[in-house]
Amino acid sequence: MRSRAKPGKVASLYSDAMRTGVFLFGGVEMDDAGAGPPAPTDRRYDSKEVWRATEQILEMGVLADRLGFDSFWLTEHHFQFEGYEVVPNGLMTGAVLAERTQNIRIGTMFNVVGQWHPLKLAEDFATLHNLSGGRGVLGIGRGTVPRESENLGSKVGSFDNPDKVDADDFNRKQFDEATTVLRLALDNESFSFHGEVFDFPVPGIPDRGGFVEELSLLPRPLYPYEIWQAVTSPPTLEAVPTKGWGGVMWLKHYTFMKQFWDRFAELHCEVHGSELAPGEKRMLVLNTCVADTHEAAVESVRNGHDEFWKFLGPYGWSRGYMGPDGKPSPAGLIPTLEESIENKVWLVGTADEVAEQIAWYADHLGGIENLTLFPGMPGDRYEKVGDQMHRLAEDVLPQLR
Repeated sequence: MRSRAKPGKVASLYSDAMRTGVFLFGGVEMDDAGAGPPAPTDRRYDSKEVWRATEQILEMGVLADRLGFDSFWLTEHHFQFEGYEVVPNGLMTGAVLAERTQNIRIGTMFNVVGQWHPLKLAEDFATLHNLSGGRGVLGIGRGTVPRESENLGSKVGSFDNPDKVDADDFNRKQFDEATTVLRLALDNESFSFHGEVFDFPVPGIPDRGGFVEELSLLPRPLYPYEIWQAVTSPPTLEAVPTKGWGGVMWLKHYTFMKQFWDRFAELHCEVHGSELAPGEKRMLVLNTCVADTHEAAVESVRNGHDEFWKFLGPYGWSRGYMGPDGKPSPAGLIPTLEESIENKVWLVGTADEVAEQIAWYADHLGGIENLTLFPGMPGDRYEKVGDQMHRLAEDVLPQLR
């Protein structure tokens, strides 16, 4: 049983309106998580185990609502028999969660736009948003895994994709047109769009003596909504602020995080002519582990950390780490826990230590309005994930307000 910390008070640059969310992969519990064997592709889980994980992540969403978190973030992934991320539709799962909760906002980190028909994505998001009374958040990204994208109508420039340059070029074009269609459909009574990838309405459709000239999405959002996009690469950083929506930043050395954070604000001001408030339209995501002692936290998180990178390292996710030359690490790095702590990507320690590290980030970045915490590592048991959420809500976050 954990001992309850007595929260202190740390200096920070949080606004009174700071929002804190929880992000979970939603994977299967594993007895063999950690570095070394088995290889991810040597695991295979059946539908019963996958569905148990789905029910457990819904329970974590209910707990997040009860603990007073502002938002809960699911994922969208497909065909992951390895058991890492087993929720294929965050919008459908989010609608169930909306029925079981009262206040928490519900998003997907991220809906992989190229794997959707853009009008179906718009319809499904609007349905979740309206059913939840305006608690939906539209999280969008370009994707990571060729196994998913290539089988669902897109391409992705993943590190291990030999056609990554051509795939990335197509992905960006497809993404830009799809997100334009999304906004047109969600924000207008009727719309049309004619691009290189998408053509709506398709020309020449006969309809009651005439031809279809425009489309009307039903339902459309009854409430204001937010869009947040993953910002992982310099080209994406240059693009997202021009769109006017928010940027989500994760898995970056604290120096690179500061560079992205500030550049986002500069570009927003250049394009829109107005300065962002400290932390506005930027979301910081931090991986955390809290325990009664620093040593216990390190021991508790090591296997999950190592499983995280065994899973994601081959897709190039560690490019945000700093290499020995002070530049971003080459894609494919599998960092140690010590490297992740040194990069300040993982915040590990007692409640006081984690609170101090988050407050350090607030000072380093000049303020945080949107903070999302990743407290459940791949393979973790959900009892442990729930304990981590309690520690964050009851022992860490009160020190920052």
